[in-house]
Amino acid sequence: MENKKTYIAWAIRIIVAFLFIISAIAKLYPSPYFAISTFEVKQLYSLGFSESIAPYFSRTLIGIEMALGLLLLQNHWLRKFIIPATILLLAVFVGHLTYVTFLSGGNSGNCGCFGELIPMTPIEAIIKNLVAIGLLAYLFTILPKFDSIKHNFWILTTVLFASILAIYMLAPIQPPAAKFTVSPIEETVEDTITDGNSIEIDSVKAEIPVTEIKKDSVATSVKVEKEAVEPKKVKSGYAKFFPSIDKNKKILGFFAPGCEHCIETAKQLTEMRKKDPSLPPLSILFMNEEADLIPQFFEKAGATYQYQVLEIIPFWTILGSGKDTPGVKYLWNGNDIKFYWGITDNKFNGSEFNQFIKKDYTELKKTNPKL
Repeated sequence: MENKKTYIAWAIRIIVAFLFIISAIAKLYPSPYFAISTFEVKQLYSLGFSESIAPYFSRTLIGIEMALGLLLLQNHWLRKFIIPATILLLAVFVGHLTYVTFLSGGNSGNCGCFGELIPMTPIEAIIKNLVAIGLLAYLFTILPKFDSIKHNFWILTTVLFASILAIYMLAPIQPPAAKFTVSPIEETVEDTITDGNSIEIDSVKAEIPVTEIKKDSVATSVKVEKEAVEPKKVKSGYAKFFPSIDKNKKILGFFAPGCEHCIETAKQLTEMRKKDPSLPPLSILFMNEEADLIPQFFEKAGATYQYQVLEIIPFWTILGSGKDTPGVKYLWNGNDIKFYWGITDNKFNGSEFNQFIKKDYTELKKTNPKL
């Protein structure tokens, strides 16, 4: 009977330790800095963490997860400290996920428990954590209250600080100045199709019908007529990357160079341009992850476009909370007309996008009174 309890205890310890270690490693996939930065923007910023605090909290949290996973496999202070601390952390995670699910009003998106390696919805994560809490609670009851082991607290502190330090070394915190640097604009034609035909296209400009107007009312009439065919000019916030982005119709892409979905979206836009040369010009904001793959990105997309490269955190911040790549935004005089993002419900739809491009100002204003 005692041997059976020992086997069960070890089975529980290995299972829960595996969950914690995999959770820590997954938050470093596919590369430590990229993964941790993504975790900060998608998970911590929404909780109110500032950009100065989030980098330290994220790395420390992942280090604690790794340490608890390792410490569950040793015997020092296991019942008195490690198991209660692990249950407490899991309870905090359950509370957080419950709060997030309540705020979002549903069970969508990735909770970030296993980073981008194993996407998991908040409800799935809550169930996983509750099961782990149940296993640890049972483990607590079957372990002997007193044992002959001489507890060494230095084992705990050494594993803890070594784990946290390892995470900081794998993903060093970049200085704030480096986070917001961008590459210079490429001196290229806005759209160059790679089949040998080079085309340069300006946004379609609506013609204002000429009518007989009294001299003293020319300015007023022209202003009214112009407002009837296009939205008023506003600042989109992207002019610091592309100076002419707020003039006429433009398309802005948010892509990661190594992202297959992003490449496919860019390829669709290129094919659409070949069929309809009047399509607004495309500019791209690339995430600085695998930036060396940008030439291959354009080769696969079938065209070369002007672009800028943003560091990971600024890229996610500009893309917007809760949004993912690939992103395609249709702008008209700086106004946000249509925004596609991610690979699920709001993913890029070429045929629908063509319809939005061809709609005149009056039609668009019916669905978006802010224009």
